[in-house]
Amino acid sequence: MNGTSSSKGLVGIIAASSVGTLIEWYDFYIFGSLAVVIATKFFPQGDPTVALLSTLATFGAGFVVRPFGAIVFGRLGDLAGRKFTFLLTLVLMGLSTFAIGCVPGFATIGYWAPVLVLLLRLLQGLALGGEYGGAATYVAEHAPPNARGFWTSWIQTTATVGLFLSLAVIITVKQSMSVEDFTAWGWRIPFWISIVMVGVSIIIRLRMQESPLFARLKESGQLSTNPLRESFGKRLNLKFVLLALFGATMGQGVVWYTGQFYALSFIQNTLHVELAQASQLIMWSLLLGTPFFIFFGWLSDRIGRKWIMLSGMLLAIILYRPLYTAMYEIGMSGEHTVVAAKGAIETILLSEKVFWQLVGLVFIQVVLVTMVYGPIAAFLVELFPTRIRYTSMSLPYHVGNGIFGGMLPLVATYLTSRAARANELATQAGLPLPYDKPYLEGLWYPIAIAAVCFVVGALFINGKDNRIDD
Repeated sequence: MNGTSSSKGLVGIIAASSVGTLIEWYDFYIFGSLAVVIATKFFPQGDPTVALLSTLATFGAGFVVRPFGAIVFGRLGDLAGRKFTFLLTLVLMGLSTFAIGCVPGFATIGYWAPVLVLLLRLLQGLALGGEYGGAATYVAEHAPPNARGFWTSWIQTTATVGLFLSLAVIITVKQSMSVEDFTAWGWRIPFWISIVMVGVSIIIRLRMQESPLFARLKESGQLSTNPLRESFGKRLNLKFVLLALFGATMGQGVVWYTGQFYALSFIQNTLHVELAQASQLIMWSLLLGTPFFIFFGWLSDRIGRKWIMLSGMLLAIILYRPLYTAMYEIGMSGEHTVVAAKGAIETILLSEKVFWQLVGLVFIQVVLVTMVYGPIAAFLVELFPTRIRYTSMSLPYHVGNGIFGGMLPLVATYLTSRAARANELATQAGLPLPYDKPYLEGLWYPIAIAAVCFVVGALFINGKDNRIDD
């Protein structure tokens, strides 16, 4: 079948690839979903904002190291095969996640706590850097050319479903015990649970066969002997690597993290919504939005990948500030119940009406995520030849998502905190406020990155060639 599999066979391939990738995303995102709690456990308690920023920096470190994982495991995947490599990344991710759940807190071992968590977070980033490229490449090399966007879009759902699963597990654990017990030790359970899921996924993946295109290359003796040199040392291929980064993945990364992680952070830290309700709000938005990954992947097979992705970026540039202004005004409308108070900060439960209004606003952001993310796996695999595909596509994807996207929570929180502090100092000095809406300042980061990416993509991506059989 010219290197592709039947639809029936593809269902099994998708299932086997997706389960492992979903679990890796679950492992990676538990940390971010529990950032507010973790900030009180692994860092010295003096200034809550500094502790939260430290936690977000540790969270971001896992993203920054992802490109190195892409280089290490991408090279291995082009030399040893797709199946072996993402089996290895799955084991590394599972063990690192479980270990984070076992690290004693700052009160017990002092500064060793944040150091150990940082090291484990770096291992998680390395593992994820090798996982995604392998899964996307594996599925694409089985899929027929006229449906590659559709089939690879199922892999694209795993990041969002992994976040959904992490929130669901956290809520379930939280509601099964008292607030005191969850804060004391219950937050560790979601980390421990991952080891069971990883074990099941390893069993499933051991039964997988190698990708037909890679197997054919191996049989013909045409495998790359130096994937790194071919990917980044040859001018033509390096040009495509840079185009993938600055014309697609950089913008896709910031849209993804704004629409899901920054939205959750905003709801928790700016609107001060109670953890379980904030998580439920994001979960409903993700549940309603996830089918659009498949839709836009399918649509990209009909009309091309380029303008679906770029339209998502352009809409994000236009809509982010109005959306977050509406979220703030609705969330602060007074239709809520105060459930806790710490100084001047009140933790609230939203009324049902406000809850669903915010679900709608976050849902719009998730749809933008699906536009930029649904077609991108097919777009990336179609840029590069089989012999260096794993290496070539993994690096721009993980630089775009790991560095530009992954640093968004930290950069945006810093910009927002700086604006709020500037307003506070101006008030104390009796001066006019420098920022009318300080809670919007963090959005300038994703807007600027998406704008640059939109211009580069519009000018230089042709979006027409979808052959991957060399």
